[in-house]
Amino acid sequence: MKKKEPVLDYLINMGNGYLLTAEALSHGISRPTIAEYVKKNHLEKLAKGIYFSPDAWPDDLYFLYLQNRRIIFSHETALYLHGFMEREPIRTYVTVKAGYNATHLREKGICVYQTKSELYGLGASSILTGYGNKVPVYDKERTICDLIKVKEKTDIQIFQTAMKEYMSSEDKNIPNLMLYASKLKMEDKVRLYTEVML
Repeated sequence: MKKKEPVLDYLINMGNGYLLTAEALSHGISRPTIAEYVKKNHLEKLAKGIYFSPDAWPDDLYFLYLQNRRIIFSHETALYLHGFMEREPIRTYVTVKAGYNATHLREKGICVYQTKSELYGLGASSILTGYGNKVPVYDKERTICDLIKVKEKTDIQIFQTAMKEYMSSEDKNIPNLMLYASKLKMEDKVRLYTEVML
């Protein structure tokens, strides 16, 4: 156990307080050693194979991702992660491939969008949460396309703020935005809003 402790300490440090059984096993640490370490350090079991240090800050988005590796944060949650929303959205928004059984997510109050397999990876990226954990998210351009697509369901203040923030951002990529719009079959809608705001 003592020989393996520095490795486990390193893993929990790099994981910002999270220890994943699968990751520890991949470093050649046995399950009994992991169990002993968890007990000795009073780690909390959050879910199967996911432990959390009592000294760390809980990160709900990262935890949700660890439990559901097929989600990509989207819509208002992506806006928030990109800094296009002033406050964290009341609900968490994710996108999954069509056909994925998302009942367990909806039961938790998560807003789930489904998309065709060929569009699922369009604009997929990653970003650090406010707690420094890497999670999958749609890039700014895909997020803006998704926002325009569901404009009628979105609070007007959220929509306007996000569009203004995107259009004034130095790293906006209009050619990519229009490429995504073309693939999502919404070029006219996206062109209308971008021409007004530019």
